Amino acid sequence: MTPSPTTVPPAGPTTASAPTPGPAPAAGRIVVKYVALALIWGSSFLLIKVALEGLAPTQVALGRIVLGGLALFAVATVTRRRWPRDPRAWGHLAVTGLLLCVLPFLAFAWAGQHLASGLSSILNATTPLMTAAASAALLPAERLTRRQGLGLALGIVGVVVIVGPWTYLGDLAESAPLPAVLACLGATACYGLGMTYLRRFVTPLHLPAETVAAGQVGSAAVVMLLLAPFVAREPVTLSTSVVTSLVLLGVLGTGIAYVWNTQVVATWGAQRASTVTYLTPVVGVALGTAVLGEHLEWYEPVGGALVVVGVVVAQGALRRPVRRASHPVDLDTSRG
Repeated sequence: MTPSPTTVPPAGPTTASAPTPGPAPAAGRIVVKYVALALIWGSSFLLIKVALEGLAPTQVALGRIVLGGLALFAVATVTRRRWPRDPRAWGHLAVTGLLLCVLPFLAFAWAGQHLASGLSSILNATTPLMTAAASAALLPAERLTRRQGLGLALGIVGVVVIVGPWTYLGDLAESAPLPAVLACLGATACYGLGMTYLRRFVTPLHLPAETVAAGQVGSAAVVMLLLAPFVAREPVTLSTSVVTSLVLLGVLGTGIAYVWNTQVVATWGAQRASTVTYLTPVVGVALGTAVLGEHLEWYEPVGGALVVVGVVVAQGALRRPVRRASHPVDLDTSRG
């Protein structure tokens, strides 16, 4: 499903518009939502690990997507947000639901069986690289500048330091199984493509963020419910911790957080918004250590500090005000 050639230039939109009607969100509120996203999504890997104690990976993905979809539908209904009427918009929502929910959630849940939650959160920090690559190819207006590249490079160095690859030289296969690592990297590749697709095809619709997020996660829920009879038939063992983790993962991490993420992407752009995943390893490693007893090495907080520096540099390079379109961009598409 591609947009009509008369609605958007082949090079993509050259201006950004928030998906919410009325004035753009205040800068301070966007920063608060950005930090909240880091905390919420950083804790997601711990919640996945706990949920896997009683559920299969496909059931974890199914539960969080369905709960998130219900939460977002409730928000959109209460706030009386409008729904898109053009079928192409729903088609784009389905694509983003596949790229930003179904595929990565399945991959991270499966990898969570084999990797420490902290390591999963660290691998998740490759999302900005994936997004930068996709944005450079699909969004010429978001080409990397030298300073942006420096910020991204510092973040990646920080991630490498957090991982401490020198400690795995002798037993990498046992400590971090390659298929599980590749699953996490595949998930972040989906995130990168999905965030860029959102920016390129969905943002110009000027749909409310609640509508975009609800349509995206709702489409993903439909896909997962159709697949459930075939891929989520394993027996379950429910406990208070398992149920609580799944509810938090769905309602907050997959529900409310997706509204905030949509607002951040629309205001800051795909590349800058994706740097939230530089902060999730800090949260993920800290929670894995405090709650699950995962060992924290000296180099992990050092790497976390480098990650934060990379975020500051990358954001400083992106402080140019977002230009608004002088005329409406009519594209039928829409987008945690």
